[in-house]
Amino acid sequence: MPVSVTMESRTARLRDYLSLARFDHISKHVFIVPGLILAYALREPSLLDMPQRVVVGFIVAIAIASANYVINEWLDREFDAHHPSKHRRTAVSLQLSPTLVYLEYAAFAAVGLLLAAWMGGPFFACAAVFLISGLVYNVQPLRSKDRPFLDVVSESINNPIRLTLGWLMMDPTSMPPVSLLLAYWTGGAFLMGSKRLSEYRDITASVGLETLTRYRKSFGGYTAESLIVSCLTYAMLSSFFLGVFLIKYRIEYVLAFPFITGLFGCYLWLSMLPDSIAQRPERMFRSRRLMTMLGVNLCVLLLVTFLDVPRLATLTNRSFTPVDMLHLHKGN
Repeated sequence: MPVSVTMESRTARLRDYLSLARFDHISKHVFIVPGLILAYALREPSLLDMPQRVVVGFIVAIAIASANYVINEWLDREFDAHHPSKHRRTAVSLQLSPTLVYLEYAAFAAVGLLLAAWMGGPFFACAAVFLISGLVYNVQPLRSKDRPFLDVVSESINNPIRLTLGWLMMDPTSMPPVSLLLAYWTGGAFLMGSKRLSEYRDITASVGLETLTRYRKSFGGYTAESLIVSCLTYAMLSSFFLGVFLIKYRIEYVLAFPFITGLFGCYLWLSMLPDSIAQRPERMFRSRRLMTMLGVNLCVLLLVTFLDVPRLATLTNRSFTPVDMLHLHKGN
């Protein structure tokens, strides 16, 4: 059954335009925090102006993300009208001024880039890439969100961008390891793939595949099976790159790997539930099970950060068990 949309007759107010910026999605910037922590742990930078840099850096991230949300909601308004819940969004239900919407986008982008320039060249470049990624994802002729699989890959690039912003807030003289960036990127792809899997299952069951593809063209190239396989692929790739990073930079981190695997499994399980929070990642903090798993992971990572296990170094050395030793044990 098609989604019914009713356009409100009242005049749009300032708060309606500000709602396009989705300040309720600020929780997504939690992905910046590991960049801060890892840069401090691995690089030991000066903390002289750190509080100021962190505050300004977060303002930059929020401003650029808000600009991306504004253009996203405005250009998606005709498609969101077919979504069971997104049809209530401001750009769908109210008559907005295109001029004011684009001015709002320009204002958020300008604030973000101006503050990023104060943070230094590398940080400015990263912020600019963040802004450009929003244009690639939302604006024709590219509009990568309409292409199966490319939509996930292009949307999830926000994760390594946020990680890099956090890293550069702490240490403006270096970039995060490539293995860590790739782990973050493919991990983000797993999250976005899980989101699409949940949407596919719920929306096709309630209003049908035809309505779903009206909402997002990329769903025409997906099946439930292909989405599950893609989630598994993204998780395996993220695990591989994460393993490379863990072994290369601190071998003790491999002790946390089983817990990280459990976190992946927990999120995939949540995406299979009806009306899953995976469809709204900004609300993931409402899941006690997920937050418990995340808390356990953070505690384990914190523990192994300060725990030295010299015997784990053998994992990086080539070694083989002599056959004679096996016979000796058998004889005993």
